[in-house]
Amino acid sequence: MADKIPNKTIGQKSNGSTSNMIRGALFIFVMICFGMLLLSSFGQGDRQKTEVPISDVIRRANDPEGGIAKITVIGQNLEITLKGEDKPTEVSRKDGSGTLYDQGLVNHCSELEGDELKKCEEQYPVIEYKEDNNIWGIVFDVALTVLPIVAIVIFFSWMMKQAASANNQSMSFGKSRAKLYGPDKKKVTFKDVAGNESAKQDLTEIVDFLKSPKKYEKLGARIPRGVLLAGDPGTGKTLMARAVAGEANVPFFSISGSEFAEMFVGVGASRVRDLFSKAKKNAPSIIFIDEIDAVAHKRDARGGAGREDEQTLNQILVEMDGFDNDSGVIVMAATNRVDMLDKALLRPGRFDRHVNVTLPERKDRLEILKVHFKGKPVEADVDLESLAKKTAGSSGADLANIANEAAITAAREGHKAISNHDVTEAFERVAIGPERKSKVMNEKERKITAYHEAGHAVVGHVLPDSDPVHKVTIIPRGATGGVTWFLPPEDRSYKNIYELKDILARAMGGRMAEKIMFGPDAVTTGASADLKNVAELAKSMIVEEGMGEGLRNIVFPGEETGYYTITTGKPYSEKTAELIDAEIKKLSDEAAKRAEDVLRANKVVLDKLAEELLMHETLEETELKPILKSAKLPETAKLHK
Repeated sequence: MADKIPNKTIGQKSNGSTSNMIRGALFIFVMICFGMLLLSSFGQGDRQKTEVPISDVIRRANDPEGGIAKITVIGQNLEITLKGEDKPTEVSRKDGSGTLYDQGLVNHCSELEGDELKKCEEQYPVIEYKEDNNIWGIVFDVALTVLPIVAIVIFFSWMMKQAASANNQSMSFGKSRAKLYGPDKKKVTFKDVAGNESAKQDLTEIVDFLKSPKKYEKLGARIPRGVLLAGDPGTGKTLMARAVAGEANVPFFSISGSEFAEMFVGVGASRVRDLFSKAKKNAPSIIFIDEIDAVAHKRDARGGAGREDEQTLNQILVEMDGFDNDSGVIVMAATNRVDMLDKALLRPGRFDRHVNVTLPERKDRLEILKVHFKGKPVEADVDLESLAKKTAGSSGADLANIANEAAITAAREGHKAISNHDVTEAFERVAIGPERKSKVMNEKERKITAYHEAGHAVVGHVLPDSDPVHKVTIIPRGATGGVTWFLPPEDRSYKNIYELKDILARAMGGRMAEKIMFGPDAVTTGASADLKNVAELAKSMIVEEGMGEGLRNIVFPGEETGYYTITTGKPYSEKTAELIDAEIKKLSDEAAKRAEDVLRANKVVLDKLAEELLMHETLEETELKPILKSAKLPETAKLHK
């Protein structure tokens, strides 16, 4: 998998809700009130303010018994200090009309000279002139005037900003949310995509067209307008699309099918129009719609022409059909459910080229593993070829996960480099689950588990069309109490009926071993997963592969398709359903009998293998071969070919 590439989103991001706006406004208002209250407390200080007529002050000042010890002039105010008190009392020097009373109290003495001045100073208390340095009083006075105005301006400005933001959000509701990977971002090329050579070859023409469109136009060739990448999850469809954009060095618009959907009808169609408009402005470019089946279901299977997803699909169809040959925009899409897509989307002129991105083969898996282990410290004895052999059926994402788990395991164990043991543990952890060594089983449970797993191994080893036994363990892993591992010697695209019947028989080996060793009525729930797998495989053989004896060459497609089942029910009659059930039971009974015949004929080997498992808990392939080499296939377990 490629490193994560920085990207930017085209479209409006969601803002806060209305409730958050209200809470924010209330918070601002409360904080302003608190600040004003705080300033008010500072402004008051320790002053004691009293309203006293100035005439009374003059009278008491002229009277030696008036009780005034000192008068201090501070700006427009007087501070009167009474005899016997330390704190002055502030008195306004203005009368009701605002006239200052300096004339009779202060200026009277300041205009005298000589003896008259001395007499005046003896008559009045000491008068001092001071500047008004009470900064908190000034700040408070200013704050009381300015702060309410500022608060109102800030509040309304904030409300208008929120309203504008909400309006922008509503206006951009129908805008595309596609992510743009431009040429300035880290590019992914075909070199970063290991395996899938056939898919790369199919996409090379797309790259060549984006680089040299005139070459095709001169010959009258029409390059496919849409390319559909189909394959199992994790096979690298998205990575392949980005590699095409990287090779062509053009803008790459990426969006998921689910991002078109909204509860409001028409929004998805609007986003489709906006996306295609942006792509045309940046042409040549690529539009990539991941999981397109989210908005491209078969319309005849769902009904309801006014549905939002159907309007979105219709708009996609219109946009793709309306492309000019020289628009320079190519639409790529990925899905793992081609059977769910509307036929109109797959016709020539829209998605007229289909590229299958398949699960990697062994050589491809080796190349993918090399990519993901590159840059990691790995010991020399790590065998990636052996790991590639084990991982048949794994996707590229699975292999990337194995490489990551191997590094995590090495770090957890304190290793300086990834060892072969770390790789094996990572593979088994991803495939089955981690070991549950903390789970304690009593001796009886350990013995049942040992015979159960030994039964799988003996039956699988003896049957001629079964895969070889790779490993057996009675240590619980994931949801299982033990594991018997079979690995194919080579990759195969098909399985015949004999191989499938051997798989059924070896799956029944655990239950039959319990029956033989502990009695027919002493079987346990340990075989529940095996029985489920047998039922599912047998049903698939009958319903999907046409391998039943009475229903040979007859299949029933669409039975498991959700919408098909809801609208029309099962695609066969009740009588046919009874025949299917009978065929499934026949296959299961045959598998159980074959497994039992093999185990009864090789009971000595079964006992020996169970004893070794109880002693060592885990046996590898090299340890299993000496134990199983004497096992034989009884005549009753052979299939007539």
